[in-house]
Amino acid sequence: MDLYIVRHGIAIDREDPKCPPDPERYLTEEGLEKTKQVAKGVAALGITPDLLISSPYVRAIQTAEIFAAALDYSKQKIHRTDVLLPGAEPSLLFRELAKDKQSSCVFVFGHAPQLDEIIAAAFGAKRNFTSLKKAGVAALNLKRISPPSAELLWLATPRLVRRAAK
Repeated sequence: MDLYIVRHGIAIDREDPKCPPDPERYLTEEGLEKTKQVAKGVAALGITPDLLISSPYVRAIQTAEIFAAALDYSKQKIHRTDVLLPGAEPSLLFRELAKDKQSSCVFVFGHAPQLDEIIAAAFGAKRNFTSLKKAGVAALNLKRISPPSAELLWLATPRLVRRAAK
């Protein structure tokens, strides 16, 4: 299974007086635009997802919907799950992925540092060795899903992927 791990785009700052509660924080105009460019860059690679899975938080769902549009994937088919909430145990995601025998290409959308913990867990690392930027993407090939065993295909900053889209 190829697993694409995407951190949500730039969201409203927690310090902003208009900032809603954390689950309802949304992407800023800049976040929406930059995330669209990243999604366009990923789509240019010709990747066809079988499944999109997102944290239920607004900013992650917005990011997933932007990628769905760029990848020609129905927004209604995006699966929302609590296993991608901040603080969730990485093994829960791998257990959920193991239930799906049909999908060979999956995108997940969530939050830092939890996504970096998922990447570390995929390699059996005890500590995080990545730090995904907002709208950053990591591509892994899972040789085994549970317990995970992965190979890093690529890790890209949003700026790099946006440049590829041009």
